[in-house]
Amino acid sequence: MLLRHLRYLLSVVEHHNFTRAAEALHVSQPTLSLQIMQLEEVLQVQLLDRSGRTVRPTDVGEVYLQYARNALRELEAGRRAIHDVHNLSRGSLRIAMTPTFTTYLIGPLMERFSTRYPGIVLKIREMTQDKMESSLGEDSLDLGIAFSEVRSPDIDAKPLFVERLSLMVGTSHPLANQNATLPLKDLQTRSLALLTNDFATRQYLDLFFQAQGIDPHVSIEANSIGAIVEIIRRGQLATILPDPIAHEHVGLRRISLKPALPNRTAALLSRKGAYETVAARAFRELLATV
Repeated sequence: MLLRHLRYLLSVVEHHNFTRAAEALHVSQPTLSLQIMQLEEVLQVQLLDRSGRTVRPTDVGEVYLQYARNALRELEAGRRAIHDVHNLSRGSLRIAMTPTFTTYLIGPLMERFSTRYPGIVLKIREMTQDKMESSLGEDSLDLGIAFSEVRSPDIDAKPLFVERLSLMVGTSHPLANQNATLPLKDLQTRSLALLTNDFATRQYLDLFFQAQGIDPHVSIEANSIGAIVEIIRRGQLATILPDPIAHEHVGLRRISLKPALPNRTAALLSRKGAYETVAARAFRELLATV
């Protein structure tokens, strides 16, 4: 059995079709079919159901696929370990962040890391925490910055800092120049522009409002933090975003609420037991100074 047998099998399962899988692998269909048949002969089981319009794994095929995926993932980690350069003169680091962190954290962090280690290529992606945990589990990421409430038991979360959420308005908003604390229940009568509920920030707020028995008046929902910031800066609506965003954008004012909005813990996510490159360890050390 060779590694190509496993890759060929996974490709057929992914494409549900021998022809499309062969095209993706740049091999002929007869060659691909023969390789899969050889694998089945070695294992003495039928891995694929070829009887329908699409090719699907059999019951035993589904079981075997789990191990095949894990094996390829670990072998890829081993390949990267072999090529890991310990003096950090070259290499790469795959990092993901949730959208709010790309708004205010990514710039300072990347500038400091790139200045220290100019030979390391940074591959940065923005994604939801659910997707991040999945990508870490599949070893398509080295590290992620999200929140400490992880769902997957395979993901380790190391606390980094406490993030504070604030009510924010533009300079032309009636509340902009008032120093008084606003009762939290007043949000039911104030027009808000909030992120859509696929953002962790919105999900966090919805749970908090529900616990407080508050039904906020949401006039605008947007799936872009930049759009929310521009709407608030130029209009008469308020929003709730991480506190540092007010420092990063001119024209935003923070308003105190009573009771205050809840804090949450930012965390560095990684896959438990995963090989950690020297570049990843260097990034982890840099985060310790945040």
